[in-house]
Amino acid sequence: MTDEGVDLTIIGMMSLVGLPYTLKFLWAPVLDRFTVLFLGRRRGWLLIAQLALVGAIIGLGMTQPGKNPWWVAFAAFLVTFFSASQDIVVDAYRREDLADEELGLGSSLYVNGYRVGMLLASGGGLIMADHMSFQMVYLIMAACMLPGIITTLLTPEPQVAEGSPKTLAEAVINPLVEYFSRSGAWWILAFILFYKIGDQMASAMTMPFYLNIGFTKTQVGTIVKLFGFWATILGGLLGGIIMLRLKINKSLWIFGVVQALSTACFSILTWTGPSIAALAGVIAFENLSSGMGTTAFVAFMASITNKKFTATQYALLSSLMGIPRVFASAPTGYMAKHIGWAGFFIFCALIAIPGMLMLIKFAPWHTAGAENKTVET
Repeated sequence: MTDEGVDLTIIGMMSLVGLPYTLKFLWAPVLDRFTVLFLGRRRGWLLIAQLALVGAIIGLGMTQPGKNPWWVAFAAFLVTFFSASQDIVVDAYRREDLADEELGLGSSLYVNGYRVGMLLASGGGLIMADHMSFQMVYLIMAACMLPGIITTLLTPEPQVAEGSPKTLAEAVINPLVEYFSRSGAWWILAFILFYKIGDQMASAMTMPFYLNIGFTKTQVGTIVKLFGFWATILGGLLGGIIMLRLKINKSLWIFGVVQALSTACFSILTWTGPSIAALAGVIAFENLSSGMGTTAFVAFMASITNKKFTATQYALLSSLMGIPRVFASAPTGYMAKHIGWAGFFIFCALIAIPGMLMLIKFAPWHTAGAENKTVET
């Protein structure tokens, strides 16, 4: 859109096309309730979402931003809607197909796969756009859906002993009734909101922070983006492997503490200044811990869903997970300006404490795992 000279105001409003990722719980009950006539409840909906996504991506590439920017917005909205629908089904499939003890490693592989896909799409797409038209880039991106479609056709349908909702009303109401009938249900929602809030607040200000203390954009791009990406991938894999032994409860405690400590380490850069070695060390520690924390967090959310309403309950929980990223990040600039960078990052580390303390209520250290002891129905 920038290349085509579209007004910045319109480009800014384009962020609204991402709303389906936040609101996906609204149509998740439909995917829980109805089974299509082919491939089964999960694989059938997954194939529909993927084929529709191919069409929407091709359609987005065929638009003309300079002449009709609102058609671009509509096509992009379709892409995010079908992408969010694919997420709903994949999340439900992962929960239903994996045994409880496999959720940690399964979640780490899922999260890392998502990150690799994002890197290839964003970085690879931009590089290709320097050598070919955007239309051709989007056609290639649509073709990248083919391995996922083939996987959907070849993979088995998960077997769910709990069954599925019999009516749409049951698919909409019963997941909420079932969840809130549990002991500690509100505590779990609070935990989901607070567990990664410090990490998310800090990440909102890291780019201005790097530039403010003297790092060049090239240094930031090389160390933070490229080196940091692989540290995050390693953290996710390491977290998944550790969780096979420690289970979810202990992993949430350990990874949460490490995550908070890594956030506080950003304050070290205020004393070292633009030191490449210090930046590499802080980024390696922070991204490694963030990868482990995200893995445990995603596995925990999957473990507490009822398999009869997997799509709806997980969509609702994952939507809540994104709320702090929007609202808690809003005042971060004001805070950094008035308490200084060191004070800001230490505050982001300390604000993780309330979320950690909530673990005492429903995921104590000595229980076998959050999937077994999290709540009582």
